[in-house]
Amino acid sequence: MKSQVYTPFILALKAHNLTVEIHHHSAYQIVLSNDNPFTSTINGKLHKHIDGFLIKPQVPHFCVAEKGTLNVLNIEPYSHIGLQLAGQFAENQDYIVFSTPSETNTFFQTANDSLSITNIIQALLAQLPTSQYDERVTIITEYIKTNYHRQDITPQTFVDIIFLSPSRLASLFKQQTGSSLSKYLLWTRLRQAIYLTLSEKERSLTDIAYETGFYDLPQLNKYMYEMFGMPPKALKQNSDLIQVY
Repeated sequence: MKSQVYTPFILALKAHNLTVEIHHHSAYQIVLSNDNPFTSTINGKLHKHIDGFLIKPQVPHFCVAEKGTLNVLNIEPYSHIGLQLAGQFAENQDYIVFSTPSETNTFFQTANDSLSITNIIQALLAQLPTSQYDERVTIITEYIKTNYHRQDITPQTFVDIIFLSPSRLASLFKQQTGSSLSKYLLWTRLRQAIYLTLSEKERSLTDIAYETGFYDLPQLNKYMYEMFGMPPKALKQNSDLIQVY
C-alpha cells in the first residue's frame, strides 16, 4: 500500500508594512504582492513598483513594502519543488522579477487568475509529476510529524522503524522527496518554531527551541539564519509578520 507524503518543504508567511534589511539564505524564495506594488533591491539592482520576484539561494536582497501586504514563500532547494523551480531560470540568471500581476499569473500558471498563497502552492505542486510514495517513506514522515520535538532522533531511529539499511533508506527517501531525511526533519522543526514564535510571542525563544527539538537557542538561530536569512528574534520583534500559512 502506498500513499501521498505530506511535505514540509514550503514555508509561507504573510507580512504587511514590511521593510527588511539586506540578507541572503539557503532557500529559494518567492515574494509576491498581495495588494500594492513594492520595491526591492536584488543583487545590488533596484526594482521599483514590482509585483513580485523569485530568487535563487544565496542571492542578496531586501524589500520595502510600507503600504501593502506581501506573501513570502521559502522552499527547500533540494526538494522536488525546489528542483522544479531551478529549471525555470536561464543560464547565469539569479532571479526573476514580475512587473505585473498578469506576469506573475502567467509564470506560475495559476487557476482563475488568482494569486492567493493557496493557489500559488497548488500551481507549484501541479507542475510536479504525479507520484505515489513507498509505504516505508510514509511511515517515516508520519513519525517525524509526531516526534519532531525529540532530541534523540538519529538516523538509526529511522532504520529501526522500517528495517532498511541506512544507505538504502537514505536513497529511497531522497528519490521520493528530493531531499534528505535530515533536511525533512529540520524543516519540520523550523516550521513549528516559526509558528510558535509568531503565535506565542510571550514565550521565550529558548523554550521554543527546546520544544521543537533543537538542542538550544544558538542551534535554532544558526539554522533559521542559514535557511531563511533571519534569526527567530527578528521574527518575534517584527509584529508585521502576521501569519504563517
